[in-house]
Amino acid sequence: SFQKVIFYGTKEKKKANLPNPFLVKSSSSIIIIRRSVSALTLSTSLSVTVVFCALRSPRTKKMAARFLWASRAASHLRISIAQRGFSSVVLKDLKYAESHEWVKIDGNKATFGITDHAQDHLGDVVYVELPDLGRSVSQGESFGAVESVKATSDINSPVSGKVVEVNEVLSESPGLVNTSPYEEGWIIKVELSDAGEVEKLMDSDKYSKFCEEEDAKH
Repeated sequence: SFQKVIFYGTKEKKKANLPNPFLVKSSSSIIIIRRSVSALTLSTSLSVTVVFCALRSPRTKKMAARFLWASRAASHLRISIAQRGFSSVVLKDLKYAESHEWVKIDGNKATFGITDHAQDHLGDVVYVELPDLGRSVSQGESFGAVESVKATSDINSPVSGKVVEVNEVLSESPGLVNTSPYEEGWIIKVELSDAGEVEKLMDSDKYSKFCEEEDAKH
């Protein structure tokens, strides 16, 4: 629907009826423009301001304006996210391991899973490997795995104990690890064999700082 193009930003101003795709050479840049069904995409060797003029209908002009607005909004969003830095959810009443598992203590039992920060880096989880009931787990050692569209990651036990319950729902709905990592996405519950190990874990403030420093290295 775009028939003519007016170029601004160079010393020249050109108007032309051009085929699709088309190549325009000016004194300061080479611009390649391809026309698609909904919008135009631009590839340029230099920073040049280009104004697309849709000469067929007011509706097309509105579509072009929306496209340019959306492009600017997307750029602003990327900048905002980059400036915001670490933004994962870290709950105050939990303990955290350096391998990004969380622990909730209730008497002599502990419930744990992977943190919001971990699931965010993994991406969409498609499979969770769960341990057998009655299995002994040791602090810092792997007892299962989480497979996502990006990678497969071991799940390490933040404390030692015996597995007394597993979240069987994850077999059918592994995505709960993404949508509700601290609630419905919990992974196992254990009976503690050494309560003192909990003191070796990080609180929420230390874990947040740990994640910020870890992300800064990458």
